[in-house]
Amino acid sequence: MKAQVPRVGFVSLGCPKALVDSEQILTRLRAEGYDIAPSYEGSDLVVVNTCGFIDAAVKESLDAIGEALAENGKVIVTGCLGAKGDVVRETHPRVLAVTGPHATAEVMDAVHAHLPKPHDPFTDLVPPQGIKLTPKHYAYLKISEGCNHRCTFCIIPSMRGDLVSRPVGDVMKEAEALVKAGVKELLVVSQDTSAYGVDMKYRTGFWGGKPLRTRMTELCGALGELGAWVRLHYVYPYPHVDEVIPLMAEGKILPYLDIPFQHASPRILKLMKRPAAAEKTLERIRAWRAQCPDITIRSTFIAGFPGETEAEFQELLSFLEEAQLDRVGCFAYSPVEGATANALPDPVPEEVREERRARFMEVQAAISREKLRAKVGRTMDVLVDEAG
Repeated sequence: MKAQVPRVGFVSLGCPKALVDSEQILTRLRAEGYDIAPSYEGSDLVVVNTCGFIDAAVKESLDAIGEALAENGKVIVTGCLGAKGDVVRETHPRVLAVTGPHATAEVMDAVHAHLPKPHDPFTDLVPPQGIKLTPKHYAYLKISEGCNHRCTFCIIPSMRGDLVSRPVGDVMKEAEALVKAGVKELLVVSQDTSAYGVDMKYRTGFWGGKPLRTRMTELCGALGELGAWVRLHYVYPYPHVDEVIPLMAEGKILPYLDIPFQHASPRILKLMKRPAAAEKTLERIRAWRAQCPDITIRSTFIAGFPGETEAEFQELLSFLEEAQLDRVGCFAYSPVEGATANALPDPVPEEVREERRARFMEVQAAISREKLRAKVGRTMDVLVDEAG
């Protein structure tokens, strides 16, 4: 009688980078012959991939771990929350194991310890692109891990470490496999996409027998040859970002930039340890639009950063009016445990932070309405997630 195949349940929380970590773990599980169960009761154990970036994410992750323990009882925890000291074990001491982010090998070691399964190459069938949690028509392509910046509001480097870029040949092989599997859109993600290759000193790698530099511009050019849409996320505003705008104008990659500007006041940007030249940013935005009129610029901002005055918040609103960004998100400052910004003087009261966030989004809503109204009457190529 054939032994029952062990089944692993999976809960994936957090950002696209965490989603890619989940995909890599799921791929390894399937490659070793484990089944992936869609419910707690059908699982022999459950893996929970957590987020620990802001307080709300910490609560969501701890609640998810508690639910998995209540419903199943055997839980392995991975992800960013696992890197935040003993918070998981202090809250849920019954978990089987805890790892940090980007820890596929450690997660598999824990699975093997609590749910052994010998590898059977005759029955373990995994598609070449691996196991994906996204719909078939798009996929995230993670090109690096970690970040070299030390923004005072962010604790990501303490959880995910410094920048480690993937070899460019490995990135291209994965992208090629995804496109061959039917993926129509590649969403390039990392903590700092424009820093890709800095840690390798832009070393030359190889793809398809040809040399290719480990650098964002060259990577974008190569990805643009695969016949899929290529969308850049989490781009830090380095000067060399200007180099990819011609690729957008030529239709090689999507005319889309996701750049988290965070603020416009030079003093606040300096306190954040972010680039502090709003005027130069506006000049670059104008230059990008002159080169590529169809470019869509998305960004995120923080309202109520410690020490932010009403006048500095008005600077941010004025920047928003002038920049006319296409898609914008705004967060009220969250005093994340471990962020050095928490020690800055003159913290902004929570009700003021929230009120400024609401005012910010009201201004952006008016901009977005005009941006969308300008598209009326145009014919555009789109991808439909779901017909109905």
